[in-house]
Amino acid sequence: MRLTVAPPDWAQVEIAVPRAPGALPGVRMAGFRHRAPAFVDIAMVAHPSVTLIIDLSGDEGIVYDANGRREKGSAFVGLLPGEVHAAGTLGECLQVRLSPVEAARAFGPSAELTGTVASFADVWGRGAERFEDRLRGAASWDERFAIVVQVLGRRLDTPVDAEVAHTWQRTLASQGRLRVDGLADEIGWSRKRLWARFRSQLGITPKRAAQLVRFDHAAHLLAAGEAIATVAAESGYVDQSHLHREVGAFAGTTPSVIAAAPWLAIDDVAWPVRRRK
Repeated sequence: MRLTVAPPDWAQVEIAVPRAPGALPGVRMAGFRHRAPAFVDIAMVAHPSVTLIIDLSGDEGIVYDANGRREKGSAFVGLLPGEVHAAGTLGECLQVRLSPVEAARAFGPSAELTGTVASFADVWGRGAERFEDRLRGAASWDERFAIVVQVLGRRLDTPVDAEVAHTWQRTLASQGRLRVDGLADEIGWSRKRLWARFRSQLGITPKRAAQLVRFDHAAHLLAAGEAIATVAAESGYVDQSHLHREVGAFAGTTPSVIAAAPWLAIDDVAWPVRRRK
């Protein structure tokens, strides 16, 4: 997988974040505005969230291509999306990252979004166009963030097992280093039951979720300048070869390329709270 062909000039990108993050637990937001709209071609890499990208650029916008499926404009990128390229004119967009638990609460089982990209309207359903119009007409990013909190908050009504939510939170907190058997013991379920309920509601198995969280942690350590051997040890990989295999599986490239990946260049600005050791 290519990490990028034509990355945005991040010096020309204005980034806005909510003044009071955490209004919706498990939901994070950032706004992006390119001062001079420019063509980009970026390969998106798996992240431990379901990402909603609301294109506010107008008619041109971005086209997403994932496993032969193409979507233009606003879109959802699910967990483990495979090879996804976003190409087109980058003007203005709002990104919302939902934990798979919150994605399931808002839109039903996340399994329907795993491994794919889907149009915003198809997933959101009725009111999608009206929601986009409100965001486009807002006078500021703060107003847009408030609209998302208000509208998305009303959708968080699909039940998710407390045990599944607990397992996801423990996976995040441990940076993917806890064993499934131990997590099953914590909640009083059998390993088989946890595996089945977790997968049906969040779209991936507990083991795959742990691998994804661990990869994300390792990727950010690499981007922060940590040596590959150090990252492998701190992230719980058996050795450097194990890290290389996991990076290849999730990003189709090597740790040294990940370390310089443009998609990580502004993460600590747009998504400032990172889980570091």
